[in-house]
Amino acid sequence: MVVQHNMTAANANRMLGITTGELAKATEKLSSGYKVNRAADDASGLSISEKMRKQIRGLTQASANAQDGISMAQTAEGALTEVHDMLQRMNELSVKAANGTLSSADRGNVQDELDQLTSEINRVSTTTKFNELYLLSGTNQNGSATGGVLGVSLQVGADPLNSNKIAIGITAMNSATLFGTEALNVKDSTGAMASSVISVIGSAISIVSKQRSALGALQNRLEHTIKNLDNIVENTTAAESEIRDTDMASEMVVYSKNNILQQAGQSMLAQANQANQGVLSLLQ
Repeated sequence: MVVQHNMTAANANRMLGITTGELAKATEKLSSGYKVNRAADDASGLSISEKMRKQIRGLTQASANAQDGISMAQTAEGALTEVHDMLQRMNELSVKAANGTLSSADRGNVQDELDQLTSEINRVSTTTKFNELYLLSGTNQNGSATGGVLGVSLQVGADPLNSNKIAIGITAMNSATLFGTEALNVKDSTGAMASSVISVIGSAISIVSKQRSALGALQNRLEHTIKNLDNIVENTTAAESEIRDTDMASEMVVYSKNNILQQAGQSMLAQANQANQGVLSLLQ
């Protein structure tokens, strides 16, 4: 029996240190909900997890971008619906003015309403706005000319690829675009001028219809884009969770085991430290 080196106590202390360390790790994993809290826990897993997190957050924002695109298209189409209604009324008035039973004064009254509707179309074109973008004016955000078409590019992916961009073009919807240089004048004595106005308005209705159809197709595309992005985010999140999240049930088993071992180790260390007390009886 020796007193200088208590190897039993040293061994018990070493094992207790290991158990305490494992218990601390289990406690951290259970309290944080992550089994990878630092690179040392799983170096390769952490790297993969962070790449997945980058993709998840990028795709989540891309989905929000696509939703913004839908909102913008809906705003533009709502304004174009009103333009369509005004053009239909203008067509109705032109047909009325072409009727030979109307007097010049009657056609003058029709002309007044046509002029007011034309002014309103121009007002809608210059004031319809979505987040500082004037959608129907044919100009960019700075107000500079863009060839009569507003061009917007939506980022619908996490990577900087051209395939992750969707271009939107909205043609200016003012009287110059819709009617050209033709004057919507129905004030004559025979109604002949109204016939040409009917043709001009018919062309304008076709222009608006084409733009509304394009916006509708864009909305349908973006809805599918959002569904695809959300599906990728969901599956990538599940994969990232497998790498990083704590399996609470299995980790609780580890915690319980090490908790018992820690208590046993403390008890054994205490007994090992008392074992050398027997030497005193030999000295009495």
